[in-house]
Amino acid sequence: MLLIHNSLTGRKEPFRERVPGKVGMYVCGMTVYDYIHVGHARSQLVFDVVRRWLQASGYEVTYVRNITDIDDKIIQRAQERNEPVVTLTARYIEAMNEDLAALGIAAADHEPRATDHVPQIVAMITTLIAKGYAYVGTSGDVLYAVAKFADYGRLSGKKLADLRAGARVEVDEHKRDPLDFVLWKRAKPGEPAWDSPWGRGRPGWHIECSAMAVAILGPHFDIHGGGMDLKFPHHENEIAQTCAACGTPFVNVWMHNGFVRINDEKMSKSLGNFFTVREVLPRLRPEVLRAFLLASHYRGPINYGEDNLRQADAALSRLYLALRGVLDKGDATLFPGGNRVASPCSGEATRQFRDAMNDDFNTPEALAAMQSLARNLNVARSAGDGVAAAGLAAELRHLGGILGLLAQPPEAWLSTRSQLTGTADSDANRPDPAEIDRLVAARTEARRGRNWAESDRIRDELAAHGVVLEDSPAGTSWRWQ
Repeated sequence: MLLIHNSLTGRKEPFRERVPGKVGMYVCGMTVYDYIHVGHARSQLVFDVVRRWLQASGYEVTYVRNITDIDDKIIQRAQERNEPVVTLTARYIEAMNEDLAALGIAAADHEPRATDHVPQIVAMITTLIAKGYAYVGTSGDVLYAVAKFADYGRLSGKKLADLRAGARVEVDEHKRDPLDFVLWKRAKPGEPAWDSPWGRGRPGWHIECSAMAVAILGPHFDIHGGGMDLKFPHHENEIAQTCAACGTPFVNVWMHNGFVRINDEKMSKSLGNFFTVREVLPRLRPEVLRAFLLASHYRGPINYGEDNLRQADAALSRLYLALRGVLDKGDATLFPGGNRVASPCSGEATRQFRDAMNDDFNTPEALAAMQSLARNLNVARSAGDGVAAAGLAAELRHLGGILGLLAQPPEAWLSTRSQLTGTADSDANRPDPAEIDRLVAARTEARRGRNWAESDRIRDELAAHGVVLEDSPAGTSWRWQ
């Protein structure tokens, strides 16, 4: 049975879908005014894996990931660069899609944009005003009256009295309550604007997700996800808006992933301590970044640093090394479009993997099961049991496919230079693969001629460049250290 930690209740609960065999899932996506950073990538990867496991478990998943393409930050960035908002957002949407694809994060089934859902947003705001949950302030903005919603704060555990007591906000005569938030912003000169019953303007941030989620998944669905920083006020406000407008529970399970941290601080653009995905990928294989992010439980923090990345690289290389030279009957591309593929086998490692993933998507334990499987594969291969090795290899490739790992041929992976290996990174004279192959062939000839001194010299030369040689009855293979 799948257990998921529900942020709404603060505990792990058995997952029960609303419609048998089907899951509706909405995840907060990007605000497209800049390139995505590693913290964004973690959130999108977490829910990519959630989707994959639900599909592998037999569910038909409708996955929605929104794009916020109108926002104060977007407008400010466009003004700074003296370009139209649509030009700026189009460029960063394209870059976002490239970065997510590089990490093996599949496109969502629906990727709604706020600017395409203004009519639905206006309709929801109209309903909230009619029901007494919203009002037009003296500034012309439409505001949500937080005090009208009795359950406000249930998700975050915050109370209105405490929020008011601790609020450091200037008195705003346009609001009835300092905690009221904007649903519709009255247009300012030169800003993008749409028609509405309250004059030209644009949506507030929180209402966008409510309107888009309801438009695609309906007013009540299974899972809503996002980063821990969205729990309050964004998701709290989504609940208040949607429940008030639709009169439904809205979401059954709320999931929130932890932060990526740099020097014990959250990675964020506001703090200026972030690395964009396209900054790190030229020196870091995308699958290593994926493995690194999966090596910690999604709800906890993860520290981004060279040592942790090296550990992820080494752990992933051990799996590829176990697969090397084994003719398995598996398929490395098991989830090309997120579709379910039956497991080729069901050994002890698969049981451990399944138990880990069913325990609130415990990817560290799932990866541990894969490492155990790789060790068994090495034993079978060393014993010359080709049939057992082939079956274990297929099992390992299948489990890796569920996590979006082990997608490359082992030889291609092991012959690609990692940029996280320490001092050898700066070796401008390191040999390319063709030169390594030539030296390996020369060493083979030296060994045949019993020229052990030349054989050792070539081995030492390659070792100095981080190349490891492995001799077997089938010949000599090489890999980067």
